[in-house]
Amino acid sequence: MGEGKTGKKPPSLTPMMRQYEGVRSGLPPNTLLLFRLGDFYELFKGDAEQGAEILGITLTQRHGMPMAGIPYHAADNYVGKLLRAGKKVAICDQVETPRPGTIVKRALTRILTPGTILEDSQVEAHRNHYLLAINHYKGRLDSAWMDLSTGEFQIASAHKADDLLPVFASLDPREIIVPEIARNRWEENSEDGQWAAQFDRIANGRPISTLPDYHFSPTSGAREVVSALNVLNLQGFGVPADHPALGSAGALVYYATENLCQRPGNLRRIRIYATDRALLIDPVTLRNLEVFRSAQNLRHGSLLDAMDATVTAAGARLLEKYLAEPPLDLAELEHRQQLVGEFLEVPGVASELHDSLKKTRDLPRIVGRLQNRIRNPRELGGIRDTVAQIPSIIRCLAQFDLPGIGGLRNRIWDFSNLRDLFESALVEELPPKLQEGGFIREGFDEELDRYREFARGHKAWISELERSEQERTGIRNLRIRYNNVFGYFIEVTKSNLKLVPENYIRKQTMTNAERFYTDALKIREKEILHAEEKSIALEEERFRDLVAAVLTQADPLLETAQSMAEIDVYLGWAKRAREWGYCRPTVDDSNEISIEQGRHPVIEQMLRQEPYGLADTRTFVPNDTDLRSSDAQIHLVTGPNMAGKSTYIRQVALIVLMAQVGSWVPAKSCRLGLVDRIFSRVGATDELARGNSTFMVEMNETANILNNATNRSLIILDEIGRGTSTYDGLSIAWAVVEQLHGAADQGPRTLFATHYHELTQLEQLLDRVFNYCVAVKEWNDEIIFVRQVVKGASDRSYGIQVARLAGIPRTVIDRAKVILERLEADDSSHNLIRRRIKKLQTSGEEITEVDQMELF
Repeated sequence: MGEGKTGKKPPSLTPMMRQYEGVRSGLPPNTLLLFRLGDFYELFKGDAEQGAEILGITLTQRHGMPMAGIPYHAADNYVGKLLRAGKKVAICDQVETPRPGTIVKRALTRILTPGTILEDSQVEAHRNHYLLAINHYKGRLDSAWMDLSTGEFQIASAHKADDLLPVFASLDPREIIVPEIARNRWEENSEDGQWAAQFDRIANGRPISTLPDYHFSPTSGAREVVSALNVLNLQGFGVPADHPALGSAGALVYYATENLCQRPGNLRRIRIYATDRALLIDPVTLRNLEVFRSAQNLRHGSLLDAMDATVTAAGARLLEKYLAEPPLDLAELEHRQQLVGEFLEVPGVASELHDSLKKTRDLPRIVGRLQNRIRNPRELGGIRDTVAQIPSIIRCLAQFDLPGIGGLRNRIWDFSNLRDLFESALVEELPPKLQEGGFIREGFDEELDRYREFARGHKAWISELERSEQERTGIRNLRIRYNNVFGYFIEVTKSNLKLVPENYIRKQTMTNAERFYTDALKIREKEILHAEEKSIALEEERFRDLVAAVLTQADPLLETAQSMAEIDVYLGWAKRAREWGYCRPTVDDSNEISIEQGRHPVIEQMLRQEPYGLADTRTFVPNDTDLRSSDAQIHLVTGPNMAGKSTYIRQVALIVLMAQVGSWVPAKSCRLGLVDRIFSRVGATDELARGNSTFMVEMNETANILNNATNRSLIILDEIGRGTSTYDGLSIAWAVVEQLHGAADQGPRTLFATHYHELTQLEQLLDRVFNYCVAVKEWNDEIIFVRQVVKGASDRSYGIQVARLAGIPRTVIDRAKVILERLEADDSSHNLIRRRIKKLQTSGEEITEVDQMELF
C-alpha cells in the first residue's frame, strides 16, 4: 500500500489481528464476526460500531480501532438480538486449549442465520424451524424446505404457484433462499410480474438470502443432495434424478453447509410433498381462521393452542405439522381417530403415560445438534433423562391391549445399554460447557481419576505455599495467582517490596504491584498444568466416546422420539375430547358436511377462561350444519351484527379442519365428506403499502376462491362487496353466489354470511341455495342475541340497535331511525325483486335463466 502522508509505514498487524483479518475477509455481506478472546467475544472496526448500536453495549477504542465485547457465557442472548436485527453472525472460536505465552489457534466454526440456528436457546422449542428455498422459472415453481434442527427435508414442484402458496404459509419459514439474478428479475416486475406480487406475499418481512443462480441447477442440486444423504442415488426415496425441485434442495444443502462449516450431519431422507394428498388452506384463510396465530398474532387464541395438550416439545411441533399438512388419506385419518379413542378409554393409564412423557427431553433436536457437532454435556444429560423414562413408558403402553397403540409401542426401543452407560459415566448436575469439565463421574475412568487427584494435590500445595510464604516474609496480603498469559505467580504490593526475599524472581511489573516466581513454583506450575491438561483431554475424550455411543443409535433414538411425539399428540387430543365432550367424526368420500350441535373450539375454551366469574354464566350455544354439494350446497346466513354469523361459519371450517387432521371434534355428531381446500373471505383489511385498497383486497381474495375452488372445497364468505357502493356490492355478491352455484348438479360447499337481504331471494331462484339466519329476540326496542342458527331469512340488520349497545349517543340513534325509515321507503329494489318472484310463482311459470337476468 506504500507509506502514508506522514512518511511512516502503517503499523504491522499483530499475530492475533492477522488471525482476525484472515477470517473476516471471507465472510458474506451483512455478517458480523464475533472473535473469541478469552472470556469474551470481541467485535472490531465496523462490526463493533454496528454491534454496539444494536446491542446497546459500550463502544471502546484501542490504538484508534473501534472495539466492543460481549461475555462468552452469555453470547446466545446477544446473538439472538443480532439475528432479529437482520444480521448474520459468524463465530470465530478458540479451537485449542490456551497455553501461557502462546497465541491460541482460532477458526471460523459457524455462521448463524435465522434459518440455520440450532442452539436450544435460539430456536423455539414448540415450533418447527424451516429454511425454505424457492425458484420460479418459466412459470413453474420449484421449492425445498428443511428443518436443520430435526433433519426434516422435503421438496415440491408445481406449475401453479397457488398450489404451493398455502404450503409456504403453513410452514412459516424463518428464512428464504432465492436465486440472485432471478430475484432481481422478479423485483423488476418484468416477465414475472404476477409472480413478483405472489413472492412479495410469501416473503412478508421474512429474511431473504440469495445465492448465485447456478446453485439452483437440478443437476448440481441432485449431486449435493446425494452427497448430503450419503447415498448412491435417490431412488430409495422415490425421488427421480431429474426432479426439478432438486435444484432448490441442492441450494439448501449448500447454504446449510456454508453456515455450519460442514455438511449437515442429520439429513437422512428426503420426501416429495404432494399437494394433491393434503388439504390446502391459503394464507388468507389461515389468518382468518386463526389456525396458528390469533388476530393479535399470539399463539394463545389460535386453533393450534386450543388443540394443544401436549407435554413435550416434539409433540407440540408434530401437532403444528399435522395442522400444516391435513391428509386426504381416509385410512390415515381412521388410524389417528382410533388411537385417540383407545387412549380415551383408559384415562388413568393415559394420565400416567403423560406424566412419564413430561420427564423426557427433546430427542430430535438433541440428536440433531450432536450430529452437527454442537455438543455439550447437558445434551447427553437430555438423552440420559429420556432413556431413563422409557421403561415406564413401555410399561404403560403394555396395559393397552389394542392394536393401534401396540404399533406405537413396537417403535419404541429399550436402550438399556445407554441407560447403564450414562448411569456410570455422568454426574447428576452437568455443566453447560464442555470446557468447564467435571461432568464425568468419579470411578468411571481410573486414569482420569488419577490426574484429577494429582491436580487437587498440587492445588493444595499452592494454598499451603501461599500461607507459608505469608508467614516467612511477613507480607500478609501476598497472593499466589494464575492467568493464561503468565501462569502461576506471586503478587506483592509495592508497599511491601522491601520484604521480598532474595529467591523471588521478578516476572512482571504492575502499577500497584510486582509479580514474582520461584524455581519451586515454576516446577510445580509445569506439573499442575500438565495434570490439568491431561485431565481435560481425557475428559473430552470420554465425552467423545459417549457422543459416539449415542450416534451409533441415532436412528433408533429418532424412531423412538417420533413414536413418543405421536403418543403425546394423541394423548392430548384424548384429553381435550374428555374435557370438552368431543365426538369421533365420520370422515368418508361423501359430499356432505353434517354437524349436530357443533361448537367453536377456541371460543368455547376462552369463555371458560373469562374473568370476573363470567365463565360460570356464559356457555357456548351449539348449532347444526347440513351442507351437501349436490343439494344443500350454499347456505345464505343473515342476521344482525354481533349475533354470531361470523363465529358460526368459522366454527364449521375449524371443525372440518380438526376432523381432517384426525382429531375428534366439538360436536354431538359429525359426518364429513373429504374437503380438498378451505377458502375464506372475511373482514375488511387493506394493503396500502402494496397499493391495494380494502375493496381491492376483498376482490383479490374472492377471485382466488372462484378460480381455485372445486366441488370438494369448503368456502366461508363473510360479506362480499361491502367495500364499494351498495348496488355495486350487491351486484357482485349476487353474481358470486350464482357463480358458486353454477349450472352443474353440484358445487363447492359454501356458507355465505351477508347483510344484503336481497340475496335471500336467491333461495327461490337457485335450487341449491338455502336461507338461514341467526335468531334474535326483540323487547322494548332492544334485541337479545340467542346465538341460534335457524332456517329462514332475516329481514332486518338491527344495526341501529347494535350501535346503541356500543354506546352511540341517543340523539344519533334517534336521528338514524328517522333516516332509515326514509331510505327504506325510497329504496324499492328489494320489493321489486320480491314482487316479481311472487308473480312468477303464482302463475306457475318456471323461473328461467333469462328471468334471473331480468330480476337482477
